[in-house]
Amino acid sequence: MPEKRHNDNNKNNENNENNEQTLICGRNAVIEALKSDTLIDLVFVNKNAGGSISRICAMAAEKGIPVKQVDEKKLDHMTAGSAHQGAAAMLGCAEYFTVAEILAAAKEKNEDPFIIICDEIEDPHNLGAIIRTAEAAGVHGIIIPKRRSASLNHTVHKTSAGAVSHIKTARVPNLAAAVKELKDNGVWIYGTDMAGESIYRTDLKGGIAFVIGSEGFGMGRLMRESCDFLVSLPMYGKVNSLNASVAAGICMYEAVRQRKIQ
Repeated sequence: MPEKRHNDNNKNNENNENNEQTLICGRNAVIEALKSDTLIDLVFVNKNAGGSISRICAMAAEKGIPVKQVDEKKLDHMTAGSAHQGAAAMLGCAEYFTVAEILAAAKEKNEDPFIIICDEIEDPHNLGAIIRTAEAAGVHGIIIPKRRSASLNHTVHKTSAGAVSHIKTARVPNLAAAVKELKDNGVWIYGTDMAGESIYRTDLKGGIAFVIGSEGFGMGRLMRESCDFLVSLPMYGKVNSLNASVAAGICMYEAVRQRKIQ
C-alpha cells in the first residue's frame, strides 16, 4: 500500500508539471496568446466569470480554435490553483491541415490516398499511438473531429514519438462532410466494425480511408452509414475486442501488405 501511494503521488506531480508546461492561465495571457502566432489547441472558459470571457470566446472562434466551457472547480484543478480568472488555453504541439492538403500530399507522391479517420478517439495515448503507426505505414493524413476527440496536445506528441510533426492531421467540424469530400475525390471508406467482412478477404488497393471508432462505443451510427465497406479483424480468443490503436495498426499494415508489398 505505501508503494502504491508513492506511485500515485509521482503520477499527480507529473500531471501537474505537464499542466504547467502546456497551459496558459489568466485572461490577459490567453488574449495575448490568441493575438499572436502561439499554437493554441483548445481554450477553456468559465462563462459565468463574465468580463472579457466573451471576447476570448470570439477570438478563439475567429481562429477556429474550439472553446470548452468548464466550471471554476475544474479550472482550479487544471491550473493547480493558479490565478486563471476563468480562462486557460492549452498549447498545441503541431499545426492542423485541411482534408484538401492531405489529398494533395498523396498526389504529390503519385500515390493513391491512404487516410485514417478517428471517430471520437478521446484518449490522447490512443491517438498518439495511431499517429505513430500511421506515419510508419506511409499514411498520408489523419482526420479527427473538433469535438469529443483528443487533439494534438503534448501527450499525443510524446506518445507518437514525434510522428505528429511528420504527418498531416486535419481537425474538422463535421466528419460526415469530410467523408463526402474524400468520396468526391475517389477515396473508398472502410469502417472497422465487428459485423464487417474479414479484412483479410477485403481489397484495400486504391484510394482508401479507415474509420477507427471510439474506445468504448466504436463508430457512431452516422459514420457507419457513411462507410462504403465494413471490415473486421478475426477474433479467436475469449476477448471480443482490441484496443483502438492496436486494431488501427493491424488494419493499416494489412493495407500496406496489399498496396506496397509485391
